Amino acid sequence: MESATSDTFTAPTSSSTQAVVMSPCAACKILRRRCAADKCVLAPYFPPTDPAKFTIAHRVFGASNIIKFLQELPEDQRADAVTSMVYEASARVRDPVYGCAGAICQLQKQVNELQAQLAKSQAEVVNMKLQQTNLVALFLEISQSPQESPQQISVDDFIQSPSHSDGHHIGLNFLDDNTGLCSGWDTLWT
Repeated sequence: MESATSDTFTAPTSSSTQAVVMSPCAACKILRRRCAADKCVLAPYFPPTDPAKFTIAHRVFGASNIIKFLQELPEDQRADAVTSMVYEASARVRDPVYGCAGAICQLQKQVNELQAQLAKSQAEVVNMKLQQTNLVALFLEISQSPQESPQQISVDDFIQSPSHSDGHHIGLNFLDDNTGLCSGWDTLWT
């Protein structure tokens, strides 16, 4: 009888039947409970290599709420739910008052500012295209009109300042000696 009991406690000697030691998931390790990895609802989502992930979610939501929430969801949605819970918990730790809503509000504000900048840039592009179109039309008009000889248009025609109906100069010509501006420029060049 004694030999039978000693045979049951001996370890297997063949290499094909080695026992696999599984470390508990991060959730069970933090909660200090026994983890049956195949039955633990938290094990697939909180691996033992990343304990901070469970710690932050546990701090905000609590372990029982996380477990209950995961059990109510279909398995294909659980990974996304855990990612969302961890994100929401980290946002709540960073901003205890607003949490994710504060982050969303800040991002929405940035989106609105960028949309306003984009609208302004698009308006500038439209304005530049209109100016380009007007310039092309002006050049076409000048090229199609009968051209005057270059000697008929002199530089003095462009420099002459307009005059009032009584014959006095308005004083828009800055090169005119009568305005006194030219004398101020002479001292800059000497």
